Amino acid sequence: MSTTAEKLEDLRRRMALSQEPAGEKGIAKRAKKGIPSARERINMLFDPGTFIEIGALVKQPGDPDALYSDGVVTGHGLVDGRPVAVFSHDQTVFAGTVGEMFGRKVAAILDFASKVGIPLVGINDSGGARIQDAVTSLAWYAEMSRRHEPLLGVVPQVSMILGKCAGGAVYAPVSGTETIVATKDSYMFVTGPQVIQDVMGEDVTMEELGSATNQEQYGTIQHVAEDEKAAFEWVRHHLSFLPSSWQEEAPIVNPGLEPELTDSDRSLDAFIPDADNAGYDMKDLLLYLFDDGDFHEIAEKYAPNIITGFARIDGRTVGVVANQPLVLSGSIDARCSDKASRFIRICNAFDIPLVFVVDTPGVLPGVEEEKIGVIRRGGRFFYAVVEASVPVVTLIVRKAYGGAFAVMGCKQLGADINLAWPTARIAVMGAESAVSILFRKQVEDAGENGPAVRKQLIDFYNATVPSPWVAAERGYIDAVIEPSSTRLELRKAMRLLRDKQVLRVPRKHHLMPI
Repeated sequence: MSTTAEKLEDLRRRMALSQEPAGEKGIAKRAKKGIPSARERINMLFDPGTFIEIGALVKQPGDPDALYSDGVVTGHGLVDGRPVAVFSHDQTVFAGTVGEMFGRKVAAILDFASKVGIPLVGINDSGGARIQDAVTSLAWYAEMSRRHEPLLGVVPQVSMILGKCAGGAVYAPVSGTETIVATKDSYMFVTGPQVIQDVMGEDVTMEELGSATNQEQYGTIQHVAEDEKAAFEWVRHHLSFLPSSWQEEAPIVNPGLEPELTDSDRSLDAFIPDADNAGYDMKDLLLYLFDDGDFHEIAEKYAPNIITGFARIDGRTVGVVANQPLVLSGSIDARCSDKASRFIRICNAFDIPLVFVVDTPGVLPGVEEEKIGVIRRGGRFFYAVVEASVPVVTLIVRKAYGGAFAVMGCKQLGADINLAWPTARIAVMGAESAVSILFRKQVEDAGENGPAVRKQLIDFYNATVPSPWVAAERGYIDAVIEPSSTRLELRKAMRLLRDKQVLRVPRKHHLMPI
């Protein structure tokens, strides 16, 4: 092969082969499973025509049966015009299992994302370790997991589970990325049903063991989509709220909209029910407070008594932490403490301001909560709020009792601006509990009039102790505002805090309650 034309022809032949390394057999395999190719998945993520592949001609040297790509496609492209790095497992090449060249390719794209400062999306659909490669496969699993660490908190990382993610394959998504998205027919587990049956004698189905819907409820997966198209749309939307790296700002979208009070704003004056124990959906309220009614929820099905997600104020991204009165009355428990602390630390890493929307009766009591470490896990929540150096604005709309008042962004934990509605109630505990503790003897001594006396005491307590005026008089909140003014007040607060800076004492690393 001596002429340029022959060399060009050889290049074209090799490149064509690299696009479908397993040939017709691979196409048939995908058709039988009903799944897209690795490159088709990548194209669902990126803006049309922007994907640039890296390492298309990589294969295992010295192996006559080696196929191009070695089971993973890597490269970069644009999402809404911004660069993003990607790797995508190829089920048709060695079942997408991890071998040496597979590991080298993934490690290289991780290094590339770190060096350039761009988000990384990993599309996982792998058969796990390449058994015939023995320890080599295991070594590269560890190497890939290690390469994720320098990216944590530096660039956004999203893992997509589109199929089965088992064994060692589960650890890089969980330990190396902040967000995991899956389709409802996907699975994640450390050990498969057959091995569990053989070793432990337990009979369990794939669905019971590690279905995406179950893992979402366990808190492992942050979002489960109906299908792959919906999953990629969610990821694109998710990335739109995040900066490309910690040194940049998230995209600003439609700032300055609706600078005056609207009819929608005015409807908030009648939003909170008159009865203290009446429920409402906090998600309905959040849609009134942020731009375009756009709220991008994270971990919706895990610990739903607290809501976490991204929204925009005046076009700029904020992270939202809100109690959900419809679930456990919005109480703080061990699981929601984990959920909130993790989300707060992600926002702090990428310099995204925080908004707390508070309506909680306190920390959930109970033996089971103590057993699973509500104190220690609640400590993580406290730690995350104290550690946050981003702007923090807190809005108390109704109940804010006990330790839950403190951890939901009180000024003494470092919040910058605390606002309350006239419907707010701020106290050590609710009136019913307080009366039972403080005035039990008076109620008992009243005999038949006990219920009436108890009601009078509850009404008196509500009128005098948890009133927002008490907190305002003592400076624990900055202002009591009309609900209708909230959206514009949040906008003013975020503009004021935009250049906030916090200097920290140097140390090797923080010690958080884990």
